[in-house]
Amino acid sequence: MVSVAVLGAGAFGTALALQCARADSAVRLWCRDTAAVEQMRSARRNPTCLSEVVLPEAVRPTAELTQALVDADLVISAVPAQAQRETFEAIAATHLDIPVVWASKGLELSSGLLLHEVAQEVFLAQRALGAISGPNFAAEIVAGLPGATSVAATDPLLAEQVVSAMHGGFFRPYLCTDLVGLEVGGALKNIIAIAAGIVDGMAFGANARAALITRGLAEMARFGMALGADPATFMGLSGVGDLMLTATDDQSRNRRFGLALGAGADVYAALESVGDTVEGVATAQAVMTRAAALGVELPIIEQVCRLVRAETTAAVAARALMARELSRETD
Repeated sequence: MVSVAVLGAGAFGTALALQCARADSAVRLWCRDTAAVEQMRSARRNPTCLSEVVLPEAVRPTAELTQALVDADLVISAVPAQAQRETFEAIAATHLDIPVVWASKGLELSSGLLLHEVAQEVFLAQRALGAISGPNFAAEIVAGLPGATSVAATDPLLAEQVVSAMHGGFFRPYLCTDLVGLEVGGALKNIIAIAAGIVDGMAFGANARAALITRGLAEMARFGMALGADPATFMGLSGVGDLMLTATDDQSRNRRFGLALGAGADVYAALESVGDTVEGVATAQAVMTRAAALGVELPIIEQVCRLVRAETTAAVAARALMARELSRETD
């Protein structure tokens, strides 16, 4: 039996804990909120999200990080992307040498780094690291509906261990050998989902949505290849698969944020309407900082970045994209 420490008891962390339990893994679910932990222990339900789901006995909630980590075979961190550095530092401070995998998607706003680069800075590249990314909504995972995801790691044995720890029921993890591409796909699809939401919020039609998503995928691949990713990765679950899900389904927080912007809400009102973390907001800004250093052109992502910084409006951004100099589709 694999012992897994899942850090973060939000919707996705709770879903991953439940899925690992289905796969016969022993799970410790770490949550900062001691009151929530007590309710999870007594009522076997998470009071803050997915409260309709009964937590199996194999999921043991705790508010103590060291208690969650001790004797764990691997760590899956499901905290928001912008909180990952702090979480990695807390793990490092325990001096427990455990492989670390994360399920959040984004680039660090303050540095423009991918999360594996943040982890390497914190851990000094002294432990195996990996990421989970794919077209996965938490509510569908906990409902036991069919789904799949991708796992990549710096050590192939860690990737295999993560796949084994999660594979059960109707959930199928796949091995991926491209950690950079997997992370870029998961991060940038959130930005394109915002743009797709804007398109639909402005009632631009199905043609515009399809064109936007397709050109957005090209930007994801262009940015990833500049960082050394394999272009084939963007045709997989962590690329086009996650993009299709997040850009077209209203369960997506990033898409709902874009819908609000397209309907005329300002950034603050749009964020308030979603009521939860919209990872694409910080990621758009971080990506444009990194793209400028790489000399990579990302016109859609650039306009989303300007929108979330309140430097333009959705209508002006749309006109700017359509007025760009004509080019070949493969450029």
